[in-house]
Amino acid sequence: MLEKTTRMNFLYDFYNSLLTPKQQSYMSLYYLDDYSLGEIAEEYEISRQAVYDNIKRTEAMLEEYEEKLRLFEKFQERTNLLNQLKDLLEEVHPSKQVMLDTIAKIENLD
Repeated sequence: MLEKTTRMNFLYDFYNSLLTPKQQSYMSLYYLDDYSLGEIAEEYEISRQAVYDNIKRTEAMLEEYEEKLRLFEKFQERTNLLNQLKDLLEEVHPSKQVMLDTIAKIENLD
C-alpha cells in the first residue's frame, strides 16, 4: 500500500495540472493529507462511494498520463543515472568537487 501511495503522490505531482479542481482536491485530501473516504465524503456532502469512484477514476487517469508521457519514469531514470555518475566521480576523482556541485545543481532542477 505504501508503494502505491508513493507512486500516486509522484504521479499527482507530475500531472495534477491536468486534473479538474475536484479531482485535485479529492486526490490531495486522500493521498497527501491522509483523509479517509468517509472524511472526504462528509466534507463534500456526498456519498463515500462517490468519493471512491472519483478517486479510482482519477488514479486510472494518472496512470494513463504516465503511460503516454512517462514523466515519472524519466524522473526515476534521471535520478538513478545522476546517482551513478556521482558515485563514479567520487571513486575516480574524489577531489573533483566542482563536478559534484554541478551534479547537485542538475539534481535540484526537478
